[in-house]
Amino acid sequence: MLDLQTIYLKKNKLIMSIKLRLTVMSFLQFFVWGSWLITVANYWFGTKHWDGAQFGAIFSTMGIASIFMPTLCGIVADRWINAEKLYGALHILGGLTLFYVPQVSNPTDFFWVILIAMIFYMPTIALSNSVAYNALKKGNLDVVKDFPPIRVWGTVGFIVAMWITNLTGNKASENQFYIAAIAAVFLGIYAFTLPKCLPEGKTTDSKSFIDLIGLSSFKLFADYKLALFFLFSMFLGAALQLTNAYGDVYLDDFKLLPEYADSLVVKYSTIIMSISQISETLFILAIPFFLKRFGIKQVMLFSMIAWVLRFGLFAYGNPGDGLWMIIMSCIVYGMAFDFFNISGSLYIETSTDSTIRSSAQGLFMMMTNGFGAIFGSITSGYIIEKYFTTPEGKDWHSIWLTFAIYALVITVAFAIFFKHKHNSSEIEQVSH
Repeated sequence: MLDLQTIYLKKNKLIMSIKLRLTVMSFLQFFVWGSWLITVANYWFGTKHWDGAQFGAIFSTMGIASIFMPTLCGIVADRWINAEKLYGALHILGGLTLFYVPQVSNPTDFFWVILIAMIFYMPTIALSNSVAYNALKKGNLDVVKDFPPIRVWGTVGFIVAMWITNLTGNKASENQFYIAAIAAVFLGIYAFTLPKCLPEGKTTDSKSFIDLIGLSSFKLFADYKLALFFLFSMFLGAALQLTNAYGDVYLDDFKLLPEYADSLVVKYSTIIMSISQISETLFILAIPFFLKRFGIKQVMLFSMIAWVLRFGLFAYGNPGDGLWMIIMSCIVYGMAFDFFNISGSLYIETSTDSTIRSSAQGLFMMMTNGFGAIFGSITSGYIIEKYFTTPEGKDWHSIWLTFAIYALVITVAFAIFFKHKHNSSEIEQVSH
């Protein structure tokens, strides 16, 4: 008979193995995205010299893909295919698509190829959450406590990718897509070694056609509170796209002002922007404390206030005496992004039945990175071109101030209309 110490050591080794495997998955998941997402504008304008009016469409590809792919793949994972296997297959297909991107010679074809890549990539974000939650629960681990330190390595992966792209001189190069492609294919193969995440929606009971194909997850919209949550998810998803699309370009545009043309902010704009992701790592680790102390609604409200500060500080910042505002804007981004996305994912986990959780996570992705991304990309593009663009350039002060007012309206509305009392039992529910 094994003594207690041996049993403890074996159990501890198993726990460490699970955490390590999920950590590698999380790191590579966002390394793939970070390799090109923030720097694609430099490739578009600096290398290809394509029309700027068409650039906004590139960021809408994430939205288009997120409208249907995360939900559909969530349904498939709930009913027919192991989530980790589907996850791996999607990354391999996405990686092969990214390998082809540098061969594209015109903006129209570039849009379609990126759209295909996003169709494969976007559902993997929700699937990675499902795989991680499943593995942690099967290992009898505390999801609220143990998931954030694992997820934080996704942010580290995003940062490392940004730094590699910038410091190797590939900020405007086609090599950024090759870097992403290699990482994606490797992750796809690696995914098949992850803990099994079996479909839980399989059943031999008689069900309606809607239930049979998994579309019952859309019934979540019939719940007032969940429907309201998904609506605010869309509005916050729009805010995220504003940052992704225009953050690096905003910093780079300071080169048009003689006093800032040679500043470090212009030269290392991508690295400056990566402070946002570095901040994410700190706020992710703080999530367990804030969730248990304040509850899900308050944490999401903190996120919205942080979005107001993110845009407001950008409005008044500059590479000179206003540099601290740019840095502070990047720091509060960590709270703005993490506190809603991670807390929102955990909220879905506590508010839905286990048989449709992958589908529900897909719906969350659909609203944030789907409709939210499209709404943010199209609306912001129209407003910026119509009201804030002159022959001399863009009025970034007014642009960011407008975004800050938008975020403030969302914050006030959420505080008033989203009714959710802090209940410590819901945190315990998702923990186990």
